[in-house]
Amino acid sequence: MARNAARSSTSEEPVRQRLLSAATRLFAERGFEGTSVQEIVDAAGVTKGAMYHYFTSKDDLLQEIYARVLRMQMERLNRFADSDAPVAERLHAAAMDVVVTTIENLDDSKIFFRSMHQLAPEIQKAVRADRRRYHERFRDLVLEGQRSGVFSDAVPAEMVVDFFFGSVHHLGIWYNPEGPLSGRDVGRYFADLLLAALRP
Repeated sequence: MARNAARSSTSEEPVRQRLLSAATRLFAERGFEGTSVQEIVDAAGVTKGAMYHYFTSKDDLLQEIYARVLRMQMERLNRFADSDAPVAERLHAAAMDVVVTTIENLDDSKIFFRSMHQLAPEIQKAVRADRRRYHERFRDLVLEGQRSGVFSDAVPAEMVVDFFFGSVHHLGIWYNPEGPLSGRDVGRYFADLLLAALRP
């Protein structure tokens, strides 16, 4: 019985992924408002019933497009933050990683930030809370370095983080995957700039 349940779960997973992939592509091409549920299920090759098994609405799909990226970034940030490396190394690694992973999932981030205002207020609130938790974990690394004297405390940690993530959130406006800079190049430059700005 347990084996059957596991097989069922495995066979169903691609449907969810197909829906997310189709929604991401269509939202990028036509916008969130200009894409219907019928177009999403047609592109994914599933029925509306199958979609509603996984997602309660088009809003739910949009939220998950961004949330899956944020969950992955939070897991990675926690690994960096909890390591035994010096705080400057941990912050540099975390700063570089959020840039690289944002660029690797640039369509997801662009779609979400372009369409977030169209989500229901309670969903917007939940997403902001999740993002705030990520920013606070990142801020704690800055605070740790400031309290130990490794980083300058001339600028409040909260403002340092807001400034840094303001730059990260603008990647979707200017970054070109076909351009001369790879995601790792940009991530390293961003992290270097952040650490240079925090130098005592």
